[in-house]
Amino acid sequence: MLLTRLPDKMTLAAAVLLLLLTLVSNSRADRDFDVRHRLSTVTRYSAVKDIVDNSFQPTDIPVGCTPIHLNLVARHGTRSPTKKRMRELEKLASHIKELLKDAKEKNLSPQKVPAWLLKWESPWKGKLRGGELDTKGEEELYQLGIRVRERFPDLFNEEYHPDVYPIKTTQVPWASTSAVAFGMGLFSGNGSLGLARHRAFAVTSESRASDITLRFFDCCQTYKDFRKSHEPAVVKLKEPIIAEITSALAKRYEFNFTRQDISSLWFLCKQETTLLDITDQACSLFSPTEVALLEWTDDLEVFMLKGYGKSLNYRMGVPLLKDVIQSMDQALKAKEDNQAPGSYEKARLRFAHAETVVPFSCLLGLFLEGSDFQRIQKEEPLDFPPKPPKNRSWRGSIVAPFAGNNMLVLYSCPANSSSKYFVRALHNEHPIAMPGCGGTDFCPFEVFKESIVSPHLKHDYNTLCQVNLDQPKQKPETV
Repeated sequence: MLLTRLPDKMTLAAAVLLLLLTLVSNSRADRDFDVRHRLSTVTRYSAVKDIVDNSFQPTDIPVGCTPIHLNLVARHGTRSPTKKRMRELEKLASHIKELLKDAKEKNLSPQKVPAWLLKWESPWKGKLRGGELDTKGEEELYQLGIRVRERFPDLFNEEYHPDVYPIKTTQVPWASTSAVAFGMGLFSGNGSLGLARHRAFAVTSESRASDITLRFFDCCQTYKDFRKSHEPAVVKLKEPIIAEITSALAKRYEFNFTRQDISSLWFLCKQETTLLDITDQACSLFSPTEVALLEWTDDLEVFMLKGYGKSLNYRMGVPLLKDVIQSMDQALKAKEDNQAPGSYEKARLRFAHAETVVPFSCLLGLFLEGSDFQRIQKEEPLDFPPKPPKNRSWRGSIVAPFAGNNMLVLYSCPANSSSKYFVRALHNEHPIAMPGCGGTDFCPFEVFKESIVSPHLKHDYNTLCQVNLDQPKQKPETV
């Protein structure tokens, strides 16, 4: 007869202790989990703007270096769901009523049904229009404008003129409204209008049909074809996660949820959190692990269709990169020629979309893993962002939240510096490492041009995007 040796007391105690530590660790992780940080590109700016890479040490700006020009590329602020997505939520509400009726007929335990679901209606039910900038989005851009002015007082000390402080936006209302909100903050107190002493200012835009600087994605036929052909592949990559979570929620709540239900509930979670400050309804249906996986599927889509997943995604943004470099060259020339203050541009301020900010971040080589910068310079494909629970640099909530932004600040430094001019990169107002400049945030201008910008300039937008050169371009319009 064989006897199985029982574990000794020390071994058993160690196993129990390990189990307890694991449970405590998981419990603490769940308590620290904040869904407001996990909503990919539907994340509100205030929730994530101060989340930074603590392993990166920003450069101390050398004494005597002063900013002489600022480039801003910003996404619009928090906005309402579009009309199409509002209809999706109304369909979800109808299906939930069917599920509740089915549960009642089957005498399922009422404890299984979340109380908020019993009388839930879409908050946007009956609304005829959507997509407008929310009041939270207005505040995001207004406060950003104030902070930019306070951070760079030497750049914004001139009398306002549209040639000194040009503000450019796309013809999409939520972008142009964001530009206005930013300008109100930037110039507040400097005018004569109302108690807040606001002033009028110009916001200009190009026609959607010809705006290759801020809506290059909308004018690029090659990209449109690529996106249309690859969207099914992205859906297929996301399917196993959606299927797994659908099965888990169906079992957890004894509801016959469909995959479409789960996708719509995840969308509802993001909208409730960002627009209504509600995190204990749709979001509470998902565990932290499920939220992390759903966030990853969103980030994967952004990576593949807007980011590093295809070089075309960011190569088509070369007109914007050229516009940035041109503005820096002009500022540098004005400095060298000792032009009179007020006679040259000091900041170029742009407001657009995630489809603008994400490719621009890629052109700068931000949010890469390891040796990925060398790979994109060679136009080699990159690996997908690591799946949770692994850490990753590529997170939509950081790369392009609502009001997410990149600033490139041109500095003039004393003659005894290693270089006369430097570029500082800021993402969401914080210094960020540029892999193309040795991992620093403060890069000699010539190095910035040679290592980061020049490799992209060999690509011609018209050739890349199959643009019809005979098509007449419309003049910019004033918003």
